[in-house]
Amino acid sequence: MEIVLQNNLILIRTNFNTLNQCWMRDFLTKHSKNMLFLPRAVLIFKNQLLIQSREEFLNVLGSYHANKHDLPEYFFKNSLLKLRNKPIKIELVSLQDIQEVSVEVYARDKYTVDISLYYPNSWVMSFLIGQFGIYVLQSSDNSISLDVSDSIAKTMLERVLNKKNVLHYEIQYSYDNDFLRRLYNGFSMFDYEEHNDEKIDKMIQFYNALECPVGASLEVIKKNYKKLVRVYHPDRIFHHSPGMLDHYTQKFQLLQEAYSALKSVS
Repeated sequence: MEIVLQNNLILIRTNFNTLNQCWMRDFLTKHSKNMLFLPRAVLIFKNQLLIQSREEFLNVLGSYHANKHDLPEYFFKNSLLKLRNKPIKIELVSLQDIQEVSVEVYARDKYTVDISLYYPNSWVMSFLIGQFGIYVLQSSDNSISLDVSDSIAKTMLERVLNKKNVLHYEIQYSYDNDFLRRLYNGFSMFDYEEHNDEKIDKMIQFYNALECPVGASLEVIKKNYKKLVRVYHPDRIFHHSPGMLDHYTQKFQLLQEAYSALKSVS
């Protein structure tokens, strides 16, 4: 484990074994609603109601790290506690194989969606519960039910379904054939000669790329497309670093593909 104390962040670089320590899991479970999941990392923000839990975690972390590296425990714990109000970022540094997690998404109607894991996975469940927050009607070890009766909840659902990487897990979503019809009240899906799950994934990705809700009107799609292609056109890059140029080019190509597909069904 490596801990880097920065002015605006506590950075913890560690492996999955440490992440699964009871004291670490307990902290992350309590703070799941204040957590941003990233590929191979999590970012935990301050919650004033859980400040005691955060301080207890930093004390245990300080003792654990000091004992492992033969450091003065009191000094190191105090250094951590001085940054108690700053975000905590935990990065996985050990290379582990990406593990696929199968998740089924079922729309009962346009107001309620059930999300179920084929096998329990506490990390993926923490991610889902943290993302949906107040929209979670009920949850268990491997399933949650969501209230998606308003547009904000539906937009949140679409964004989550477009996010596939959590730590070293890759989420594979599956849908029933009537998912779109039930959730969007008769929405007509465009025809892709692919498996149904891939059709829905692609559709959600396209609407996300154009920053508009699923089923948006052609007028909204056109407006967003014109705005975004001006922003992401590769010719508008001033600093032509290879990474930035690739990012803009890929985004520009995705916008074109999305617009071409969605204008024919909206």
